[in-house]
Amino acid sequence: MTTTPMHLLDDELERLTLSWCLKAGMLPMSDGSTKLLAFSGEAALETAEWAAWKLQWKPSQWSLRGDVAAVERELARLRPRTLSGGEDSWMSALSEEDLAVGDGSNVDEIRRKSQAEPVVKLVNHLLEEAVHMEATDIHLEPDEDGLSVRLRIDGLLRDHLVLPLWLQASVTSRIKILADLDISEKRLPQDGRVPYHHGDEPIDIRVSTLPTHLGEKVVMRLLRRTPAVQDLEQIGMPPLVQKHFEALSDRPQGLLFVTGPTGSGKTSTLYAALQRLLPRPINITTLEDPVEYRLRGANQVQINEKAGLSFPEALRSILRQDPDVILIGEIRDSETAHIAIQAAQTGHLVFSTLHTNDAVSAVDRLIELGGSRSLIASALLGILAQRLVRKVCSCHTVEPPTALQRERLQFLGELPARVPQARGCAECGHTGYKGRVGVFELLDIDDTVREAIVAGAPEAEVLRLSSCRSLAMDALDKVEAGITTLDEILRVALR
Repeated sequence: MTTTPMHLLDDELERLTLSWCLKAGMLPMSDGSTKLLAFSGEAALETAEWAAWKLQWKPSQWSLRGDVAAVERELARLRPRTLSGGEDSWMSALSEEDLAVGDGSNVDEIRRKSQAEPVVKLVNHLLEEAVHMEATDIHLEPDEDGLSVRLRIDGLLRDHLVLPLWLQASVTSRIKILADLDISEKRLPQDGRVPYHHGDEPIDIRVSTLPTHLGEKVVMRLLRRTPAVQDLEQIGMPPLVQKHFEALSDRPQGLLFVTGPTGSGKTSTLYAALQRLLPRPINITTLEDPVEYRLRGANQVQINEKAGLSFPEALRSILRQDPDVILIGEIRDSETAHIAIQAAQTGHLVFSTLHTNDAVSAVDRLIELGGSRSLIASALLGILAQRLVRKVCSCHTVEPPTALQRERLQFLGELPARVPQARGCAECGHTGYKGRVGVFELLDIDDTVREAIVAGAPEAEVLRLSSCRSLAMDALDKVEAGITTLDEILRVALR
């Protein structure tokens, strides 16, 4: 069933005020026949009733409609109005005539317009807003409606602003200048970095540009340089998993993997593991691409493929540096895998990551990279798989699981009688969630599992022989503890 398109009611917006609508995540709209209070999260009935009273709408004249995509997009389009602040503000000084960059513009004109004060202040504002909202990435995407600015917060992209499309070239060029990129090159992707300070906090911004048919798309990743490295308990590791993982990390040699997709918190877990080892009289060296956080007491090496410093080359050099513990940011090729396995068998404790869906799949991934079953089995200590789920906001309710949740989560067995259900408020941006926490499963490579790997047993048999408790079961524990929701188990596809 298709939903009738909605349009904004400007007069009603003025009466409610834009600032109230942005805070409430609600807009007065119409589908042509019915007045609507459209919302982007879970609607609070008392909020909607107040808005209807303010607008003097009778109960029979309006209804509620939830449409996250449409409302967030409209709010993003309206949000630049809040930046104007009068005739003297920098936003009011954004002029198409003065700042638009045409196809025939030369480099000097592009540079001049991209360094105009309104453009400089706009880019600075975007960075400050992203840091304040704890975003990890900023996406600037040209489309038919304008230049969309989206922020990745708690792992998901949110619409933030929609700027006029004529600003796209000036804003993109300003970012490229900051990242020391070629502003005349628009046909090829480019990568750069921007050193940035938010107050006293240094932040490393990684910039990537990509040519699209409507103009260049820009993604900026915000890497905080001085975050406090969390311990294993703080990232959400269950006590029993933490106990076993720490025991494996205390071994003098062997190979310990952390697996999961990009953005699942693998780096935080590895840093937490190394943090425990730093006070010991040992030599810890890391190979990273990039070095995301400074870990005092460790020798951190930045991979530089262009200069010829690849993972295999750097790893060979490290092995001549008398290391006790080695962290390899990621095993991407057979050569690195072979050297890592060899190092783990010759007196070194090696930590690394792989991109696999669960713990047991890492074994087959290592075999695909050319490792023999016997060498893999003898080197492996354990494999930790993890995901990040969003933590439910304090505005949540506690209710019985829905029919859809029961149907889709049958594989978990009996669900709790009452579980947190996300709602949404101004504090959480009307998403119902604020912050993230890890969920984990640990495959301990004991003698029984080691023999099964050497014998070529299927994954299901390896799991049956192990004491590994699944990601989904750990997530369900966190649902019962009121930390996350069943919908998050569904969203990150835990099974």
